[in-house]
Amino acid sequence: MTVEIDKPLPDFSAVATGEHEVTPAALKSRQAVLYFYPKDNTPGCTTQGQGFRDQHQAFLAADTVVYGISRDSLRTHENFKAKQGFPFELISDKDEALCQLFDVIKLKKLYGKEYMGVDRSTFLIDREGVLRQEWRGVKVPGHVDSVLAAAQALAKK
Repeated sequence: MTVEIDKPLPDFSAVATGEHEVTPAALKSRQAVLYFYPKDNTPGCTTQGQGFRDQHQAFLAADTVVYGISRDSLRTHENFKAKQGFPFELISDKDEALCQLFDVIKLKKLYGKEYMGVDRSTFLIDREGVLRQEWRGVKVPGHVDSVLAAAQALAKK
């Protein structure tokens, strides 16, 4: 089963930095942005995370929490979060359960070699735990602003 627009999130449980457990029930009462990225400490992923960091207060004003998700370990996440000063939690998805649920593992190509990797994607969930918007195949420039605008619009409904 994978997520679908305008449907409640299926049940899952994930561990985030700061020893937080993230479940659909824990996301309710606030909007949530779940953004999937390929790897900690890489240029595009760092830039994307910094964008969410720099707009963090605006997301909070829209009653929206942000979570970054990759296949990196919690230890790597803790270091990345501290180094970049991220005020939001990072979820470790080493077993790819969330990646499969959100269907973000795709065939990618780098320097002529093909491999299965995380397709940079973002999902906006409303206060009732329903997926309201998704961005797939994300390009970093301008993306955080688009997500913030959607979160602000959804908060006004």
